[in-house]
Amino acid sequence: MTIHHPLTLAFGLLGNIISFMVFLAPLPTFYTIYKKKTTEGFQALPYVVALFSCMLWIYYALLKQDATFLITINSVGCVIETAYLAIFLFYAPKMARISTVKLLLLLNVFGYGLMLVLTLFLAKGEKRLKVVGWICLVFNLTVFAAPLCILKKVIRTKSVEFMPFPLSFFLTLGAVMWFFYGFLLKDYNIAFPNILGVIFGIVQMVLYIVYKNAKKVLMGEPSKVQELSDHIIEVMKISTLVCPDLTPVVLQPNDIDLIEIVLDPNNIIKEIKTEETKEDMDDASTKV
Repeated sequence: MTIHHPLTLAFGLLGNIISFMVFLAPLPTFYTIYKKKTTEGFQALPYVVALFSCMLWIYYALLKQDATFLITINSVGCVIETAYLAIFLFYAPKMARISTVKLLLLLNVFGYGLMLVLTLFLAKGEKRLKVVGWICLVFNLTVFAAPLCILKKVIRTKSVEFMPFPLSFFLTLGAVMWFFYGFLLKDYNIAFPNILGVIFGIVQMVLYIVYKNAKKVLMGEPSKVQELSDHIIEVMKISTLVCPDLTPVVLQPNDIDLIEIVLDPNNIIKEIKTEETKEDMDDASTKV
């Protein structure tokens, strides 16, 4: 058994702890799904890719040997990601459920099985380890990039509802730990993708900070405008009933307060009653 540098053990242990927290970061998302009984706009892709990545790293660690930290955390990751996907499939709409099952079969069953067969029969010894290492490197990049699939949605809607901050934060922190772990082991299959992992994580956190309050502004303003618009429309309807010959006036923003006073329904009703009283008095005088 190889004796590693104390820092390597420290970063490996911290990497396990933080990665475990990364796996738990989506819990608020799935609690929301459970409470609302729907997956809403959430996507299963990050969890499918994360599960596939865990499976690959376990295979790589078994080939590499003496990689206990990789085996432990990725075994836990497989269990947690499987639980997330089970919840997603249970609450997802029919079309989302079908597409998720197709993705699981394509990537995690046929894709992983094909890779396993090819590397076992077409590569031997050190070559097999290098091939699997490169595959792990590519898919580790995909794990970090998977949450980026919703960045377009965040920018378009100016809402971070579907991009949880805890996930981005712990992904970044975990990437730092695994980078140093791989660097000290001189295993660049582990170190290199975590450089991009740090970059991707920072981008997500910056977007979260930029758009975290934008939703309230966007949802509040149209609501007020709609209420004001509905109020003016109702006032115009009442005025038209009272005075059919009234010529419509084009409303200006600065005139809203004045219009609300002039066309207030209560005032109109009072005027109607006043007119009725006058008519009654005229009728009475006529009879007399």
